[in-house]
Amino acid sequence: MNRRLWAALATTVFVFSPLALRADTTLTYPPAARGDVVDDYFGTKVADPYRWMEDIDSPQTRAWVEAEAALTESYLAKIPSRQTLRDRLKELFNYERVSAPSHEADTYLISRNSGLQNQAVLYVSQGESGARSVLIDPNTLSSDGTVALGGTSLSHDGKLLTYSTQASGSDWQTWHVRDVATGKDLADTITWSKFSGASWSRDNRGFYYDAYDPPSDPAKLNIVNYNQKVYFHQIGTPQSADTLVYARPDHKDWFLGARETEDGRYRIYNLSKGDKNGILYRDLQATEAQPIELFPNEKAQYQVVDSDGSLFFVSTNDGAPNGKLVAIDVRKPSEIRTIVPESDAALTGVGRAGGMFFAQYLRDAHSQVIEYDRTGKRLREIALPGIGNAGGFGGHRNDKVTYYTFGSFTTPAIVYRLDIASGASTVYYKPAVKFDSSAYTTEQIFFASKDGTRVPMFVSYRKGLSRDGSAPAILTGYGGFDIASRLGFSPVTAEWLEMGGVYVLANMRGGSEYGEAWHRAGMLANKQHVFDDFIAAAEWLVAHKYTSTAKLAIHGGSNGGLLMGAVENQRPDLFGAVLADVGVMDMLRFQKFTVGNAWIPEYGSSEASADQFKTLDAYSPYHNLKPGTKYPPTMIQTSDHDDRVFPAHSFKYAAEMQRDQAGSAPILLFVELKAGHGGGKPLQKVIDENADKYAFLSEALHFTPKFAAP
Repeated sequence: MNRRLWAALATTVFVFSPLALRADTTLTYPPAARGDVVDDYFGTKVADPYRWMEDIDSPQTRAWVEAEAALTESYLAKIPSRQTLRDRLKELFNYERVSAPSHEADTYLISRNSGLQNQAVLYVSQGESGARSVLIDPNTLSSDGTVALGGTSLSHDGKLLTYSTQASGSDWQTWHVRDVATGKDLADTITWSKFSGASWSRDNRGFYYDAYDPPSDPAKLNIVNYNQKVYFHQIGTPQSADTLVYARPDHKDWFLGARETEDGRYRIYNLSKGDKNGILYRDLQATEAQPIELFPNEKAQYQVVDSDGSLFFVSTNDGAPNGKLVAIDVRKPSEIRTIVPESDAALTGVGRAGGMFFAQYLRDAHSQVIEYDRTGKRLREIALPGIGNAGGFGGHRNDKVTYYTFGSFTTPAIVYRLDIASGASTVYYKPAVKFDSSAYTTEQIFFASKDGTRVPMFVSYRKGLSRDGSAPAILTGYGGFDIASRLGFSPVTAEWLEMGGVYVLANMRGGSEYGEAWHRAGMLANKQHVFDDFIAAAEWLVAHKYTSTAKLAIHGGSNGGLLMGAVENQRPDLFGAVLADVGVMDMLRFQKFTVGNAWIPEYGSSEASADQFKTLDAYSPYHNLKPGTKYPPTMIQTSDHDDRVFPAHSFKYAAEMQRDQAGSAPILLFVELKAGHGGGKPLQKVIDENADKYAFLSEALHFTPKFAAP
C-alpha cells in the first residue's frame, strides 16, 4: 500500500451529511404467511404464527429467506460507504498473527496467519527455535475457506497429531491423524464428533474423543443432540472398532469427556450440565473396572489441574463462589485440603507448568495472575502491562518456561515467554498492525443498575473526544453462562475507533466477572437483571454525553443476540440502531433444537413449570414484539448452517418485527451462507460481514465515514 493512501486512511474522521439512502426510507417486506398454531403453557395460550419457518428447508421458508436476502442486499448496496469500509477493514486485518507455542516432547506447534489468509495455518518445529514448516494448511481444504481447522492434539511423543475439521461453520467435527515427520494423514478418520477435544493416552496408542450416534437425517439442523459418549480410538483401526469408554443413557443431556493424568496412572472422567460438572476417576493399575466418583455432577465446578500419585489438585467453586484450589487424596476422599484459598477476585482458571500453579483471576473484569508453588505458597504476581486480558500459562511439569498472551481493545495480543524460576517475562511475538493505538484510550467506568448494583463497563475512544453527545457509539455485552466479557483487540473494533466512534463493553450480571454469585444474579428467574444492567449502561452513556440516543448502536451475538432482542423490546426509544447476531429469540422453544436442551440450566424451560414459563415468556424476544411500535433500525443476522442456535429463531423474530414495525426504520434479515454460529468463518466473510454492519450503522446513525487528506 502506498504511503500517501495509508496516511489518508489513518486520519479517518466522521463527517455528518445527508446520505443517498436514509434510514427512514420505508421498505416493502416480503410477505410472510401467519399460521394458526397456538400452544398451551400451563393454561396460558401462546400463538406461534411463524411455526412453519422452523422447517428451514421447506420451499416456503427458502423462498421467504431468499426474498429477505435480496431486500437486504439491495438496501446495503445503495450505501455509499460500504466499499470504503470494506477496503479499510481489509487493511487493518492485513498483519501477521502468531499464537503462543505449545509442545509435546520436542515437537512445537504454533498457529500463524500471514495477514489475509482465510484460515490460520498450523506450523511445526523441532525445538522452540527450530525451523518451522507447514503441518496443516486448512486453506487448501476448500476453495472458499469454509473448511476450518478445529481441535488439535499432539501425541505425547510428538510424533502424531490428531486434528478435526469443520465445514461451513458447523459444530460437527471430523477427526484425522497426521504423521508429523512426513506431513501425511493416516487412514484413521472419526465422524459424528461434536463439542469434543482429543486426548492421547500416555502410551501414544490412541486418543479419547466424544461423539454422538449418527443422526437419522444429517441435513436437518433441528435434530436435538442427546447421549454424548466417550470413545477410545486405537491408531490403525477403523472407527467401528473404537472402544466405548463411558456413556450415561440415564442422563441423556450430560456432556462427557475423558483423559489420562500426566503420569498415566489415572483416567479422569468429566461430566457436565450447564455450568456445573462432576469428576470421576479410575486407577488404571487397579482391577476395578468402574470409575469412582470424586465429585458429583450438577453441584459446582471442578477442574483437575494436576495430579501427584494419589493426590489431585482441583480448582473449584464448591463452597467458594469466587473459586479456590484444593488437594484431595483419593485414599482419603473426605479430607480436602485448601491450597489456594478463595479471595475477593474471581478465580477463572489455574494453569500449571514447571511444577507451579498460575492462578488466573478477574479483578473488576480485567486480568490478574499470581504464581504459587505446590504447597500454596504465593511466589509472585505476574507483572502485566496494564488493564487487559491475559491467557495461557499452560505446560508440563518439567517445563522451564510457559507462554501467555496479553491484549486490550486498542492493543493486539502480544505473546510473552515467562521464565518460571525467575518470573521474568520477555516478548516472544509482537504483532505489527497498521493502527496507532497511542491515539486511543480505554477507561473503566462503574455505574448503578436499576436495583443499585454496581456494574463495570470499559469505554474506548480517541483521545480528546468531545463529550457533547455527537459521537456514534457501539455498546455490546453478553451477560450469561458464567462467561466473562473480556477486553480484546479486533481490527473491527479498531476501525470503529478510527472513525471517531466510542466502543463500550458492559460487564453485566450473568457472566463470571465477579464469580458464581455474579453469574447466578443473571440466570433463570434473575435474567431480567442482565437486561436492566445493559439498559442502565446505555442510559449512563447518554446522560454523560459520550453519545446520544440517536447515535447509540447496540450489538450482541448468541446469548448476546437474545440480550439485543430483549432490551430493544423493552426500550425501543433508547437506541439508534440494533445489530442482533445468531440470537436465541424464541425462549419458549429453544430447547427443541440442536443443543438447546443444554441451556435449560441457564434459562429454565417453558415446559418445566408455570413459574419458569412465566419468566421466559416475560422477556422472550419473539413473543414480546408489539404491533404499532416504532423500532429503531435493526439488522438481524443468522447463518444457514448454524447448528447451535437454530436459524428459525432469527427468521421468526424478523418476520414478526417487520410486521409490527410502525415506524419507517428498516428491519433487515441478513443470512450468511455456508456459515455457522461464527466459529471457523473465513476471513473474507468476516471482513464483508462487518463492513456491511458498519455500512448499516452509518446509515442508521446518519454519518458518512470519510478519509481526510494526508
